[in-house]
Amino acid sequence: MRRLVLAVLVCALAVLPGCGFGAGETGSGDVTLTVTRDFGNERLGEGVEEGDANGDTVMRQLQRSYRVGTRYGGGFVQDIDGVRGGREDGRQVDWFYYVNGVEMPVGSAERRLAGGDRVWWDHHPWDEAQRIPAVVGSFPEPFLSGLEGKRFPVRLVCMTSVERSCDEVEARLSDAGVRGISRAVYQQSGGEQVVRVLVGTWADVRRDGITRRLERGPGASGVFARPSASGSEIALLDSAGETAQTLGAGGGLVAATSVESQGPTWLVTGTDDVGVAAAAAALTEDRLRERFAVAIEAGRDVSLPVPSEPIERAP
Repeated sequence: MRRLVLAVLVCALAVLPGCGFGAGETGSGDVTLTVTRDFGNERLGEGVEEGDANGDTVMRQLQRSYRVGTRYGGGFVQDIDGVRGGREDGRQVDWFYYVNGVEMPVGSAERRLAGGDRVWWDHHPWDEAQRIPAVVGSFPEPFLSGLEGKRFPVRLVCMTSVERSCDEVEARLSDAGVRGISRAVYQQSGGEQVVRVLVGTWADVRRDGITRRLERGPGASGVFARPSASGSEIALLDSAGETAQTLGAGGGLVAATSVESQGPTWLVTGTDDVGVAAAAAALTEDRLRERFAVAIEAGRDVSLPVPSEPIERAP
């Protein structure tokens, strides 16, 4: 599976998010498992809730509930219940897994679980984005449990004129049980022991070098949205990287990304203040569940990448 090659390459270059986050309270509670395909658009099995599984591996957790085929000596997943990695409709597809919303750079047989972890497997093409380092669909993770059983501080960065939206983001995080939130003025980077939430219009949050990667497309950021440099428009992309629709005035976006040796950076942004407010209101478990990123247009949520067919979700 492609993950072996990537893991070796990544570890040779730098340490990815998820490798050695800073000290904090250790996690506790149930471990959950979700298996989907096509960027969360199709669920292949109901989420499994287990007791405290500290020390178990992601692979063993998966094998208890699904038929799993492996490669490379049993360390990497090739198929789950017959859904295989390989080529599909001329595109390269594979299984990828995320723990608390962060893509893991090691095989699932190596990754040990901690209490409270949310494990999400998804089968999708990777030709447009070889890495999708962070996703929003496990909210309120990674804010609650962090990684490897250690929580880390949350830095809420409020940009210019969106104070009310920043207040709402903080309230929604607090309502979800997140503690250790600190508000900060803009900073160029966060550090490996911190998860940042940047709140502001795109014209403001693009001052951040990590955030600005979205303008280069999913190959650079892992996010299937490409804002214009002016911030007045945000192109929403399909899984092939093609523009499916474009957000204008009032458009919002909730997404996450990261770079090597940095903790995840979450974005609550939009084309204008109205769009930022719409994005802040979307910061709930129900609206983000099993989504890689979410755009908001005229009060309607759009999963990213934009699916080829509309997704029906229970209210």
